[in-house]
Amino acid sequence: MSKTVLIVGGGLAGTIIANGLCRQLGDEMRRGEVGITMLGTSETHMYQPGLLYVPFGRIREAELFRDQRKVLDRRVNFFVDPAKHIDVEHNQVTTEQGRTVKYDYLVLATGARPMPQNIPGMREAGHWFYELDAARKLRDALNGFTGGKIVVNVNAPHKCPVAPLEVVFMLYEHFKAKGILDKTEITYTYPIGRLHALEPVAHWAKPEFDRIGIKYETFFNTETVDPEKKTISSMEGVSLPFDLLITIPPHAGAQVIEDSGLGKGGWVPTNTKTLSREGSTNVFVCGDTTNIPISKAGSTAHFEADVLIDNLVSLLQEGRMARDYDGKVFCFVETGMNSGTYVWFNYTTPPNPGPPSQMIHWFKLAYNRLYWLSARGLL
Repeated sequence: MSKTVLIVGGGLAGTIIANGLCRQLGDEMRRGEVGITMLGTSETHMYQPGLLYVPFGRIREAELFRDQRKVLDRRVNFFVDPAKHIDVEHNQVTTEQGRTVKYDYLVLATGARPMPQNIPGMREAGHWFYELDAARKLRDALNGFTGGKIVVNVNAPHKCPVAPLEVVFMLYEHFKAKGILDKTEITYTYPIGRLHALEPVAHWAKPEFDRIGIKYETFFNTETVDPEKKTISSMEGVSLPFDLLITIPPHAGAQVIEDSGLGKGGWVPTNTKTLSREGSTNVFVCGDTTNIPISKAGSTAHFEADVLIDNLVSLLQEGRMARDYDGKVFCFVETGMNSGTYVWFNYTTPPNPGPPSQMIHWFKLAYNRLYWLSARGLL
């Protein structure tokens, strides 16, 4: 009897898995023994990390998008029909258009979404770069900015943990190039008692911030934003004025995850090694959708996807799992417009950022171009 692998989500994680399964299960698919189905939300696939460059005019919007059907292997049964209810007890997913899709193995790769509306006043007064329209508005705001107080406000949880640091460094060089750095004050806020959740990254960032004169306020858990007074206030009782507020909004997982009772906030309880949903043997979770306490980043999704491809192929061919995920993450860190560093770590090895260099920045720019090979599972 034919086996169906159903992938819910058409972002990087789901796309890599779909393409990787097609490549390794070609014979089984030709014989009709295995089918790969994907439920997505859009006809287009977006390179999300590229949004960071939009406010600074460093990338063309057209570079961020491809036709999802062209990114996917043609053997994938792809439907732009979002999941409405996921029933893990009966191995089926109901879609918004009324389809009922049965599966033998399910991959949840539903991602994360910014939720500025969760903090009063943030949507009205803040700018962010995690969505295209928001990144465009921030670009317009930066183009019209002539000096004043900027607050870069970080909330948790959020995608791409180094992005808040990157935007600070890029803002500094942007204003320096515009000749208004002496008229500009940048303050960075973070919800715990250091500049980043990863302690080695925080230790690296502090002297870098001190060197270029970035102010910071730690233990700042955002409570409200006042659009009229242009102030942002924390639960700890600190209030900061701003002329421009750039926020990293709190994120949540997909609503369908919570509506289906699979995880609070849209995050699915996930085994840190097998990436299986806790309590299931045929449901796997990848990328931002997991509740694993590691970075919600593209590289995390990629490394997890590689493990899941091997395990699903092994389950279908041999009836056993192949290997565990070791927590590997690799992130480039832009430290300005022409320099960068990187962090890599896993469950047992902490990150250790190196000295920034122009070469690493070039590597990051090269990856921006190579992303589409990564999505196709060729990199």
